[in-house]
Amino acid sequence: MKLLLVKMGLFSVVFWLAWELITTDLPPRNAHNICDIFDEKPHWLAAARNTQQKWGVPVPVLMSIMFQESSFRQNARPPKTYFLGFIPIGRASSAYGFSQALDKTWDDYQSETNSLLASRTNFNDAIDFMGWFIHKTNQINKISYANAQHQYLNYHEGWGGYKRRSYRKKRWLVKVSRYVKQRARRYTVQYRSCRY
Repeated sequence: MKLLLVKMGLFSVVFWLAWELITTDLPPRNAHNICDIFDEKPHWLAAARNTQQKWGVPVPVLMSIMFQESSFRQNARPPKTYFLGFIPIGRASSAYGFSQALDKTWDDYQSETNSLLASRTNFNDAIDFMGWFIHKTNQINKISYANAQHQYLNYHEGWGGYKRRSYRKKRWLVKVSRYVKQRARRYTVQYRSCRY
């Protein structure tokens, strides 16, 4: 009987590890070229196109912001903070997943879109969340869907923070938003030349 329980325990561990490998969406090998990303992950292309059709947000803008937020890492989180340099006291925020959505904003998205089973670690759900957020940014702060720089500033600071221009006190954030803009432009050029 003990041997059977041990075998079942080992089987459970092996099954869990295999399931994790199957369901884990690893970052693309070349995240600097949108065609390479979609060649490697055609299901991402389908999800990005669905989001563009649903929310009106250009695929290169979505992908540029996601690259900046998580480097396309499924389980991305902010680093832990430490008291006295070694006692863990938590994380800087509740941001999580591909989109780095905060708990409260994710809850709002799930409620407003009736997506109660959506997961921040699922690429399809994460990119749909981003489309929803950018669409709301367009409605609330009148920022064009194609304006990757100011869409990113809204994404980072929230709609109220953007209205208060909180980003002006954060030179590093303005610099990062320019990178997002440049990447979106590069992705746009690449996307037009992709073979699909």
